[in-house]
Amino acid sequence: MPIQVTQAAVLMCTFGTGPCTYNVLPTNCVQASSMPAANIQDKIPYTNVSGFIMCLSLSNPAVASATSAALGVLTPQPCTPMLAAPWTPGSATVQIGGQPALSNACTLNCSYGGVISITSPGQTTAMVG
Repeated sequence: MPIQVTQAAVLMCTFGTGPCTYNVLPTNCVQASSMPAANIQDKIPYTNVSGFIMCLSLSNPAVASATSAALGVLTPQPCTPMLAAPWTPGSATVQIGGQPALSNACTLNCSYGGVISITSPGQTTAMVG
Protein backbone atom coordinates (compact mmCIF):
# COMPACT_ATOMS: atom_id res chain seq x y z
CA MET A 1 0.00 0.00 0.00
CA PRO A 2 1.33 3.49 -0.81
CA ILE A 3 2.77 5.62 1.99
CA GLN A 4 1.59 9.18 2.76
CA VAL A 5 4.20 11.82 1.87
CA THR A 6 5.01 14.43 4.52
CA GLN A 7 7.36 17.27 5.33
CA ALA A 8 11.02 16.21 4.95
CA ALA A 9 10.40 13.67 2.18
CA VAL A 10 13.30 13.30 -0.24
CA LEU A 11 12.77 13.90 -3.97
CA MET A 12 14.91 13.21 -7.04
CA CYS A 13 14.65 14.43 -10.65
CA THR A 14 15.84 12.44 -13.66
CA PHE A 15 17.73 15.53 -14.91
CA GLY A 16 18.93 16.76 -11.50
CA THR A 17 22.38 16.18 -10.05
CA GLY A 18 21.21 15.68 -6.46
CA PRO A 19 18.16 15.19 -4.25
CA CYS A 20 16.10 17.86 -2.52
CA THR A 21 14.08 17.88 0.67
CA TYR A 22 10.34 18.34 0.18
CA ASN A 23 8.70 21.14 2.13
CA VAL A 24 5.02 20.88 3.08
CA LEU A 25 3.34 23.95 4.52
CA PRO A 26 0.94 23.23 7.42
CA THR A 27 -1.96 24.96 5.62
CA ASN A 28 -4.07 21.79 5.30
CA CYS A 29 -3.96 21.15 9.07
CA VAL A 30 -3.46 17.41 8.47
CA GLN A 31 -0.53 15.49 9.90
CA ALA A 32 0.90 12.01 9.43
CA SER A 33 3.39 10.83 12.05
CA SER A 34 3.38 14.37 13.52
CA MET A 35 4.48 15.90 10.20
CA PRO A 36 2.45 18.09 7.79
CA ALA A 37 0.88 15.80 5.16
CA ALA A 38 0.99 16.67 1.44
CA ASN A 39 -1.58 16.60 -1.34
CA ILE A 40 -1.07 16.55 -5.13
CA GLN A 41 -1.18 20.35 -5.37
CA ASP A 42 1.86 20.82 -3.09
CA LYS A 43 4.20 21.49 -6.03
CA ILE A 44 5.19 25.16 -5.83
CA PRO A 45 8.80 25.72 -6.99
CA TYR A 46 11.09 26.92 -4.19
CA THR A 47 8.25 26.61 -1.65
CA ASN A 48 7.59 22.85 -1.85
CA VAL A 49 10.29 21.77 -4.32
CA SER A 50 13.55 23.67 -3.81
CA GLY A 51 15.48 22.28 -6.77
CA PHE A 52 17.91 19.48 -7.57
CA ILE A 53 21.24 21.34 -7.45
CA MET A 54 22.10 21.41 -11.17
CA CYS A 55 19.98 20.66 -14.24
CA LEU A 56 21.24 18.48 -17.11
CA SER A 57 18.27 18.94 -19.47
CA LEU A 58 18.93 20.59 -22.83
CA SER A 59 15.24 21.63 -22.76
CA ASN A 60 16.22 24.07 -20.01
CA PRO A 61 17.17 27.30 -21.84
CA ALA A 62 20.00 28.03 -19.39
CA VAL A 63 21.56 24.59 -19.98
CA ALA A 64 21.10 24.86 -23.76
CA SER A 65 22.72 28.30 -23.83
CA ALA A 66 25.66 27.29 -21.63
CA THR A 67 26.17 24.09 -23.65
CA SER A 68 26.13 26.07 -26.90
CA ALA A 69 28.68 28.52 -25.49
CA ALA A 70 30.86 25.54 -24.52
CA LEU A 71 30.82 24.30 -28.14
CA GLY A 72 28.45 21.42 -27.46
CA VAL A 73 29.92 20.19 -24.18
CA LEU A 74 26.99 19.59 -21.81
CA THR A 75 27.19 22.35 -19.21
CA PRO A 76 24.79 21.90 -16.26
CA GLN A 77 23.15 25.00 -14.80
CA PRO A 78 21.34 25.63 -11.49
CA CYS A 79 18.04 23.78 -11.28
CA THR A 80 14.95 25.96 -11.66
CA PRO A 81 11.93 23.64 -11.35
CA MET A 82 9.08 24.42 -13.78
CA LEU A 83 6.11 22.51 -12.38
CA ALA A 84 2.83 23.20 -14.19
CA ALA A 85 0.71 20.10 -13.53
CA PRO A 86 0.00 18.44 -10.16
CA TRP A 87 1.58 15.24 -8.87
CA THR A 88 0.02 12.10 -10.38
CA PRO A 89 -1.80 9.86 -9.74
CA GLY A 90 -2.63 10.82 -6.12
CA SER A 91 -4.64 8.75 -3.67
CA ALA A 92 -7.98 7.42 -4.90
CA THR A 93 -9.43 7.22 -1.38
CA VAL A 94 -7.76 9.84 0.86
CA GLN A 95 -8.18 13.59 0.47
CA ILE A 96 -6.23 16.36 2.19
CA GLY A 97 -7.47 19.91 1.83
CA GLY A 98 -9.98 18.81 -0.81
CA GLN A 99 -7.30 17.26 -3.03
CA PRO A 100 -6.02 13.67 -3.35
CA ALA A 101 -3.33 12.83 -0.81
CA LEU A 102 0.24 12.56 -2.11
CA SER A 103 1.73 9.06 -1.88
CA ASN A 104 5.24 7.78 -2.47
CA ALA A 105 4.02 6.25 -5.76
CA CYS A 106 3.31 9.67 -7.31
CA THR A 107 5.51 11.49 -9.84
CA LEU A 108 5.72 15.11 -10.95
CA ASN A 109 6.77 16.30 -14.41
CA CYS A 110 9.06 19.27 -14.93
CA SER A 111 8.44 21.38 -18.04
CA TYR A 112 12.11 20.82 -18.94
CA GLY A 113 11.53 17.05 -19.31
CA GLY A 114 12.54 15.75 -15.89
CA VAL A 115 10.42 13.32 -13.91
CA ILE A 116 10.46 13.91 -10.17
CA SER A 117 9.98 10.90 -7.92
CA ILE A 118 9.78 10.42 -4.17
CA THR A 119 12.76 8.44 -2.87
CA SER A 120 11.76 8.70 0.80
CA PRO A 121 8.22 9.67 1.93
CA GLY A 122 9.28 11.46 5.13
CA GLN A 123 7.53 8.93 7.39
CA THR A 124 6.69 5.24 7.21
CA THR A 125 3.59 4.56 9.31
CA ALA A 126 0.64 6.34 7.62
CA MET A 127 -0.65 4.61 4.49
CA VAL A 128 -2.99 5.97 1.80
CA GLY A 129 -5.04 3.98 -0.70
